[in-house]
Amino acid sequence: MRMLKHWWLLLAVALLAAGCASTGGKGDKLHEAQYAWSAAIRWGDFEGAWNLVDAKYREAHPMTAVEFERYNHVGISRYHDLGAQTLPDGDVVREIDLGVINKHTMTERGMRYTERWHYDPEAKAWWQMNGLPDLWEGE
Repeated sequence: MRMLKHWWLLLAVALLAAGCASTGGKGDKLHEAQYAWSAAIRWGDFEGAWNLVDAKYREAHPMTAVEFERYNHVGISRYHDLGAQTLPDGDVVREIDLGVINKHTMTERGMRYTERWHYDPEAKAWWQMNGLPDLWEGE
């Protein structure tokens, strides 16, 4: 009988902890947005990643179907977070090391790029401010 009482207590504590975890603060939302972004990049879902870019940036720098098609010619072999820093304005910058594979030649090269994340208090969401990584480094 005592074991049953402890089981109910454990269940109640677990439910309370789950409720607290689901409320998520600003830092949790940043982690979730960065995870979604990195997963989209790693798996080659660049159109999905594009949806995490700030709407004002997307409007100022629209992507064409040809530009999206170019991303189909590369694969991502690694995505490493090299470190992040919070700026005085509250934005967060994160240095990323990528492995980029040309699918036609099967050659890999490394590159770095910087993500900039901005919190939108109205939407209660973090947005990537730099657009998709330039995997061709200006070519």
